[in-house]
This record gives sequence, C-alpha cells and structure tokens, in this order.
Amino acid sequence: MQKRRFSKYFPALFLFIDLLFLNVGFFVANYVRFNTFWFQGDRYPFLFVFLNITWVVIFFVTKLDRVDRERSVVDYISQILLGLTINLAVVFTMWASTRAYFYSREHLFYTYLIFSVLIIGWRVGFINILRFYRTKGYNIRNIVIVGYGPIGRNLKRHLENNPEIGYKFKGFFDHKTEQAEVAGPVENVPEYAKENGIDVIFCCLPKLFEQDVKPLIDFAENNLITIKLLSDFSKVGNKKLEVQQYGNIPVLNVSSIPLDRMINRFAKRVFDILFSGFVMIFLLSWLIPLIGLLIKLESPGPIFFIQNRHGKGNKYFPCWKFRSMVVNKESDSKQATKNDARITKIGAFLRKSSLDELPQFINVFLGNMSVVGPRPHPIKLNEEFSPKIDRFIQRHAVKPGVTGLAQAKGYRGETARFSEMYGRVKLDRFYVKNWSLWFDVKIIFMTIYSILFKTENAY
Repeated sequence: MQKRRFSKYFPALFLFIDLLFLNVGFFVANYVRFNTFWFQGDRYPFLFVFLNITWVVIFFVTKLDRVDRERSVVDYISQILLGLTINLAVVFTMWASTRAYFYSREHLFYTYLIFSVLIIGWRVGFINILRFYRTKGYNIRNIVIVGYGPIGRNLKRHLENNPEIGYKFKGFFDHKTEQAEVAGPVENVPEYAKENGIDVIFCCLPKLFEQDVKPLIDFAENNLITIKLLSDFSKVGNKKLEVQQYGNIPVLNVSSIPLDRMINRFAKRVFDILFSGFVMIFLLSWLIPLIGLLIKLESPGPIFFIQNRHGKGNKYFPCWKFRSMVVNKESDSKQATKNDARITKIGAFLRKSSLDELPQFINVFLGNMSVVGPRPHPIKLNEEFSPKIDRFIQRHAVKPGVTGLAQAKGYRGETARFSEMYGRVKLDRFYVKNWSLWFDVKIIFMTIYSILFKTENAY
C-alpha cells in the first residue's frame, strides 16, 4: 500500500501563509500610519505588489520551502532571519535607488515588524508541532542501517535519543551476521526494503566497496528510496563538511565554514551596516563628544586610541577605541593588567562598562570589523600565543568583532594565563565553524547580560 505523503504540500502551504502574514502586516501598517486599512494613494498598490513578488523570489532562493528532519529549530530561525534580512536589503535598495521617499518609513517599519513576528512565530510553532507529532509515532520514515560498526551503532543511538526526527529503526545489515541486532547480510537489503516499506537506507560500512554500495544505490534510486552514505569524519574536527564537485569528481572540503558562502557574507554585512549605522546615529553622535570631553579633562592626549590589529586573513587594520590610559610608550607592547597605573579614572569606568570599545562600530561600518566575531588581539599577544595554540590562526578566517562568543561567555579583560587564551581561542573557533545570523543575535544579548551582571573581571 502506498504511503500518503503530506509533505509535498508544505511548500505551497508555507508560501501561502507567509504571504498572508506579509499582507496582514501591510494592511495593519496602513491602519497604524494612515488610520485606514485600504491603500493610501495610487503609489501603495505598486509597493504592495513589489513586496509580495520580492518575498516569493526570496522564499525559493533561501529555500524556505524546505523542512528537513535533521535540522534544529535554531537553524530554521536562522534561515528565516536570513530571508528577512535579504528582503529588507532589497526593499531598502529599491527605496534608495529610485528615491521613493514618498513611501512612509513608519509604514515599512510596522509592515516588517508585524511580518517578522508573525512569520517566526508560525514557522517555529509549526516545526515544534510537527516534531511533537513525530514523537507520537506519526509522520515516520522507516530506515535500515547497512554496517554494524561504531558509526552505525552511534547513528542508531542518536536517532533513538531524538524521536522528533521521525526515523523508525528496522534493523542492521552487515557482512557479519553473528550479532543479534543484525537482520541479515547486505545482499538481503533490497528484498527486506520492499517487504517492510523502507524509506531511507543509511550505508555506513567501514569500507565502501563498489560491489557493496553501487547495487544499493541502483536499487534505492529504482524504488524511490533515499540512500545516504556515512563515514567517520569525526577526527577532522569539523561538523560543517561541504561536498564540492570537480567535474564528475565529488570532493569533501573539511575546511568549509558558513561564511564561505556569499549569501551568508551578504546577510552578515547587511546586518553589520544596519546595526553599526544605528549605533553611530543614535549613540555615538552624542556619546563621542561627551566621553571625549571627559577624557580630555582628565589627561592630555587624543580622544581615540588607534592601534593596528590582525583582522580577516591576518591582515592589519587600524582598530579604534576610546583612550583609557595616559599616553605612554608601552601601549603597544604591554597588556593592561588589574590596577594598572596607566589607566585613568574615566578609563577604568570605560573599560569596566566596555564603553571604550564603542568606536569600533566605526570599524564595522567601514567593513574591517563585524558586530560579532573573534575579538582582535594586540599584535604582540597574537605573536606570543599563535605558536602555542593549535589552529590559533583559524579565528582570523572571519572578520574580528566588537564582541564575540568568548566575551559573551565571560572571557573579557586580561589574559594572564595560557588557559584563558586557550579558552578564548576554542570558543572563537567554535563560532567560526558554527556561524549563523541567529547565533550573532544570541551573542549580542549574551554580551549585554555579561556586561550588566558580570563586569568584575573586566579592566
């Protein structure tokens, strides 16, 4: 009996509800801004159509029509935020390039605020309901695992510990059939799959011989069964492996990171420009004169301390900070320590509150830093620890940040011990390998919490 698959209707359902909520946001924004739900003037129908068409294109480009069982809720949120960010960038580009200043910015703000809340809410709700539905035994896919080795057994354990994925294990197959859990030899897989309605075959034999794998692939493709090949790549230390195609030759890129993809770099850059622009307009515009005056009143010298740091690709860039010390000849060679006599009174406050880092949003706007990323260390510090810590240089695969995962986790201030720097680098490398737009937002909120409640070690 053929199984009913409702997932084929998901793309149409998702697009319909997304557009419904976009239009709800549009018309509610009409009412908030113009006190009427209907179009205001003869120009807003064009904006209405433009917003809908733009979202349809972005919906398919960012693959928001897909629901993969293996992906986490956080990954889904990151994908939605990516789509929303690209959408905003396209609309802003249209607004600026066509000088369409007659469109109300307040109207656009409310449209996307309402749309963002509704789309994230309904998507997350749907995914959680679907995952709960699977834990109750519905929307299940039957699987077999070919290969009774450590990889196969770990896979079985993972799927059993995560029933929300919706895979039902039906048995192992292996050349060695003496184990009780092994249902039969590899050559019995096709017959067993037909008789038991198998949907997915995981092939994780220790050695993928052509005489074993090719017949399984041929059988699976001739019977609309998904087949997935597994191998033990855990030793390479990268969960974000990427398969690249060189002609007909598949090549596994073990150095791939999320920000290698142009669309991810674009999304992060748009976020950086919007965030840093907001900070510069609404915060730095009045804070720089105020703090600059306090710095000048306490000690002679410049307001800003500009020092070369290593950035992306290990290249130098001038890093901006508020000056927190008296002018001295050791600023480039000696790290600040607790109760450092060089630190001024206003400088101590700036360091404790992390306000001294705020001018780095200028660096972000100029493009040599990001809002979130590994913190740029003084050059002497990099030269000291780079030979001592394995893969230290990997933190420079992305732009440095005003804040980072290490700082959000409490690694702020002086790194007097090797263990402190090792902890920082370990978290920086984790960030580089696991970047997402949602991860950046999370780190920003974690940093704010760390500054407000755990500032005692920052100096």
